[in-house]
Amino acid sequence: MKYHQYKLENGLNVVVVPIGEVESATTLIMVGAGSRYEAPENNGISHFLEHMAFKGTKKRPTAIEIATLVDGIGAESNAFTGKEYTGYYIKSAATKIELALDILSDMLGNLLLDSQEIEKERGVILEEINLYEDTPSRKIGDIFEELLYGDNPMGWDIAGTKENIRRITREEFIDYMKKHYSADNMTLVVAGKLDIDGIKTKIEKYFSDFTSFPVSIPQPVLENQEKSAVSIKHKKTDQAHFALGMRTVGLPEEKDRFPLEILSSILGGGTSSRLFHEVRERRGLAYSVRTMVDSYVDCGYLATFAGVDPKKIMEAIQVVVDEYEKIKKVGEITEEELTKAKEYSKGHFVLDLEDTRSVAVFYASALLLEKKMDNPADVIAKIEAVTLEDINRVIKKYFSLPLNLAIIGDFKDKAPFEKLLA
Repeated sequence: MKYHQYKLENGLNVVVVPIGEVESATTLIMVGAGSRYEAPENNGISHFLEHMAFKGTKKRPTAIEIATLVDGIGAESNAFTGKEYTGYYIKSAATKIELALDILSDMLGNLLLDSQEIEKERGVILEEINLYEDTPSRKIGDIFEELLYGDNPMGWDIAGTKENIRRITREEFIDYMKKHYSADNMTLVVAGKLDIDGIKTKIEKYFSDFTSFPVSIPQPVLENQEKSAVSIKHKKTDQAHFALGMRTVGLPEEKDRFPLEILSSILGGGTSSRLFHEVRERRGLAYSVRTMVDSYVDCGYLATFAGVDPKKIMEAIQVVVDEYEKIKKVGEITEEELTKAKEYSKGHFVLDLEDTRSVAVFYASALLLEKKMDNPADVIAKIEAVTLEDINRVIKKYFSLPLNLAIIGDFKDKAPFEKLLA
C-alpha cells in the first residue's frame, strides 16, 4: 500500500491512499484537538462540537438536509473524539468522493451552530453520558485513566461533565474552533479507489480556503508515581469490572512501544494468551479478559481488563498480579510464544486495514500525532523485529513500576485491594 503525502498552500496536510481492489473510499478530516486541549470549565466541548458538525451549515442549514445527502448516495457518515484528536468522515462509493469532500469542507468551514440545535443536542449527549455510566465495561477505561493522570485534561472524561454540557454556549464553540481548527492542525485523508491527479484537484477546490493560525498546546503529562494506587467507583452491579496495569511510554518511543504491544498479546491478546487461559479457561473467573497497550503523544500504559463475579474479584486480580510477576523470570516467555504473539499482532493489524476507514484513520493519526508515517509493511517489519531480549528488557523496565488498579463495583474499602498490589 502506497500513499501520496503533500500540503496545500494553507498548510493543510493531505494524504491520498489509492486502493484499487475496492469500490469504496473513505474521506476523513482529523483535527489535532481533543479533550486534553480543554479546561475545567469547558471539558466536553470537543465531543459536543463533533456532534454539532452534522447539525447544519450555512449552505445546508438542517441536519436532515445533510443526512439526506449522505443517505442518498448510500454512504455512511460519523465522527469520533479522542483525547488528542477529533475525526469526521464519510465512507462512500468511490464515485461519490467529491460530494464527501464538499460536505466535510462545508461542515468544518461553515458550521451554523444553531442555538436550537445546540439545546437539543445537550439532551443527546447527556443520555450518551448516562449510557457510558451504565456500561461498566466501557467506563472502566475512563476510571483507569483518571487514576493514572488525575485532575487534569488527560484524566478527564472525553464526554465531559453533565454540568458543562448543560451550560456550554455557542460563543464557546466558536472560540474553541478559533483556537484549534487551523488548517495546519488538520490532516485530510482520502483512501480507496481514486484517481490521484483528479482527487488532488478536488481537494484544492474544497479545502484551499481554510486558514492557518497559531494553536494552543496542551500541558504535558508529568509522571512521578512512587507507589501503587487503587481507585473504586462504587456502583451496585451484577458484575464487577477492573483494570490493572502500569505506566509505559508514548507514541514516539517505538523501541519500547512495539515490544510492549507484543507483550500485551502474550498476556491477554487472544484466546490462547496467558491470562485468557488462566482467568477464563482454567478458573472460570471471567467471560472476557484482555490486555492492551494504549499510547498518547507523551505517555501511555499497559493494562489488563476483566469483568468478574464480585465475589471472585480478589481471586481474579491476584491471578493477574501473579502472571505479571511470573513473566519477570528470564526464560519464562519462550520463542514459540513470541512468534505466536507476533503473528497474532500482524494478523489483526492487516485485518483492520481491509476497511478504507481504518486505512484513513491509520494514516491520519500517524501524521497528526507522530508527525511521520509508515506504510503498513513498515509496521509489520517493526513487529517482526521484536526479539525476546526486547520483551525481557521492557518487562524489567516497566513491570517493576507501581501498579494501578481501577474498579467499578459494589465496594467501598480500598485496603483489601491495596494489599494485593503490595
